[in-house]
Amino acid sequence: MNPFRLDRRSFLGTSAAASGALAADMTLLDALQNPATAAEMKRKQKSVILLWLAGGASQLETFDPKPGRPTGGPYRAIPTSMPGVHISELMPKMATRMKHTAIIRSLNTKIADHGGGSDLMQLGRRDEPSLRYPDLGAVVARELGSADAAVPDYVSFYAQTEGRGSAVGQAGFLGARYLPMFLTDKSKPENLERIASLSDLDHTQRAELRDHLSKRFARGRETSAVGSHNQAYARVRGLMASEKLFDIEQESQKTRDRYGPTQFGQQALVARRLVEAGVPFVKLGRGWWDSHGENFETHLELVADLDHVMSTLLDDLSERGLLENTLIVTLSEFGRTPRINSSLGRDHFASAWSTTLSGCGVKGGAVHGKTDVDGNTVAEGEIGAPQLFATIFEAVGIDPAKEYHVGPRPIPIVDKFAGAVKQILA
Repeated sequence: MNPFRLDRRSFLGTSAAASGALAADMTLLDALQNPATAAEMKRKQKSVILLWLAGGASQLETFDPKPGRPTGGPYRAIPTSMPGVHISELMPKMATRMKHTAIIRSLNTKIADHGGGSDLMQLGRRDEPSLRYPDLGAVVARELGSADAAVPDYVSFYAQTEGRGSAVGQAGFLGARYLPMFLTDKSKPENLERIASLSDLDHTQRAELRDHLSKRFARGRETSAVGSHNQAYARVRGLMASEKLFDIEQESQKTRDRYGPTQFGQQALVARRLVEAGVPFVKLGRGWWDSHGENFETHLELVADLDHVMSTLLDDLSERGLLENTLIVTLSEFGRTPRINSSLGRDHFASAWSTTLSGCGVKGGAVHGKTDVDGNTVAEGEIGAPQLFATIFEAVGIDPAKEYHVGPRPIPIVDKFAGAVKQILA
């Protein structure tokens, strides 16, 4: 028996039935008595949900308000459940849940165009001319996924305004095995189910024929690409069984109402279902943050949606005992300028902006870094994308000092061996 096939509910022991099943499996108990195996199992049960705020959310209207300053805009700052920590009044629900969330207010990522910023904040670095890097989801899938899992390792929902060129996941040198299951217009994969005219036996035999021909083709050819594609195909039958995970009709009406009718809310509910089933990485997006004009009206609507969906997701994960193993990251390609332009908008700004981490491995209520009084520059604790990626990895138990190898060349999973932000880690 492969010990890593234990499902999350059983591992967490959240039901008597699961506990009974666990107690009955002596092989598993033997495995848990091995500290190294138990630690690896615990690490493998962790997940990341990335809330991608496509277009660039304003830090001043979310987690780094500057009330009363020329750059501050019309909204107030409100106190939160954590003494001394204030956020925008547009986030009253999150203000009562800051015990789960750490804020980083000192990102200086320097790239303020959509394509370049999106690449940087999803890869943690820039591609080289001869080397494409895996994105955050691909690395998490590689490190926290299981080779024989019957669920996807990496699911990515397309966000409007993101631009399809920026939205597509990138497995880079890790290979096709770690590409995301990519959903565009719907929250449920199309063509995942077996077609009615094809019997299960026919489907099995076709897979066996494809495997036979693939192995014959690969014989004598030393290429990692062939092996990676074979691994991806080998998981198809398992992935077909995961169709119901995307169907929110499987949830009660009360639960669906709780998340709300928006696409963002429904995707968050699917994300909860996916991580509950053991999917290591889910990216969902909320678009239209690119507010060069009418920034304040735009954020009045979008931040309210973010506040509701993020707080609901935190509550639901917490009540199910999943939050301690699930890291929620809010991230954009950059923030927005403190300067308010003539169209009452804020433009692209990568010099001093914010992100948040909630749940797994995070010290709730912690705040790292500080911007100056008007938010123009980082005053304390400046970090870049590599330090953020190292922090995310460390929070979920991935060693940020780890290296991959592309041929003889060692490739660190975090650019330039950047250290994590220890102050916000539990």
